[in-house]
Amino acid sequence: MKHKDLVRRYRIADDKKFRLKDIAPADTWKLKSADEARSRIEAGVTRLRELHDLLYACNQAAVLLILQAMDAAGKDGIIKHVMSGVNPQGCQVYSFKAPSQEELSHDFLWRTTRCLPERGHIGIFNRSYYEEVLVVRVHPELLARENLPPSLVTPDLWNQRFRDINAFERHLIRNGVVILKFFLHLSKKEQRQRLLARFDQPEKNWKVSRADVQERQYWRDYAEAYQDMIRHTATQDAPWYVVPADNKWFTHLVVAEVVVDALESLHLKYPKLNDAQRRDLALIRRKLLKNG
Repeated sequence: MKHKDLVRRYRIADDKKFRLKDIAPADTWKLKSADEARSRIEAGVTRLRELHDLLYACNQAAVLLILQAMDAAGKDGIIKHVMSGVNPQGCQVYSFKAPSQEELSHDFLWRTTRCLPERGHIGIFNRSYYEEVLVVRVHPELLARENLPPSLVTPDLWNQRFRDINAFERHLIRNGVVILKFFLHLSKKEQRQRLLARFDQPEKNWKVSRADVQERQYWRDYAEAYQDMIRHTATQDAPWYVVPADNKWFTHLVVAEVVVDALESLHLKYPKLNDAQRRDLALIRRKLLKNG
C-alpha cells in the first residue's frame, strides 16, 4: 500500500456527483488488522512531530484541521492519538458545541474565525462552521435563534452559505492556511455499539448524552446534509477526506497520512541566518564561553 494511494483514495474534490454510499464505513482497503497498521501509525505520528517542528520554526504557514462527524465517530480519539506527538505550544484545539447568545448575535462564521491558527501553528476544530449547514439544516427551527432578517431566509440560504464557506476558505488559503477537512464516516450500527459501550463501561458514563441517542432518529437527514455539504464545498485547494470510521485504527492511519502528506508538500526547511545574523550569533557564543 503506497502512501500517496491511501491519501488519494478518500480525497473528494470538485465532485458534484459524490455519493456517501460509495465509501464503506468499514473499509480498510488492503489492511486486515490493527497490527498491520500500527507501525505505520507510529511512523506517521513521529514524522508529524518532525514536520510540526519545522512548521513552528518557519513561522509562515498555518494548518487547520476540521473534524466533522456523527457522535461517537472518533473525533476525540484522533486528537488524542494522531496528534499526540505535536508540541502543545504550537497546537490549539477548539470544540464547537451549541452556540452562545453572543455567537448567535453575529454572522455564522464569527465564532470560528476568532479561533483560527496563527502562522507556524496547527489548529484543530472539533466541529466547525460546517455545523451551520448540518445541524441547523436538519433542525431548521434552530435558524430562528439566529434572528436573521426574514427577507434573507429563503430556499437558497444553504447554497448561499456553501458559497460563503468556499469564499472564506479561499481567503484563508491565499493567506497561508492549509485546510484539511475530514468527515469521519461511521455506520449507524457501529455508532450504536459505541454508544452502548458508554453505558456499559463506568469510566465512559460521563460521555452519555440524551441528545446523542435522540439524534439517531435523524440519521438519514444528516447523511443527506453531509453528502450535499461535501458536494458543494469540496474543492481542489480545500478537499474533503471522507474517512471510513468503523475501525478506529484505520481512521487514525488515514488521518495521520493525510496530515503528513500535506505538511511534506510545503517543503519546509529550517530558517537560514544571513551573514549579519551569523556574525551576531558567533559574538553571542563567544560572550557565553567567556563569561561561563
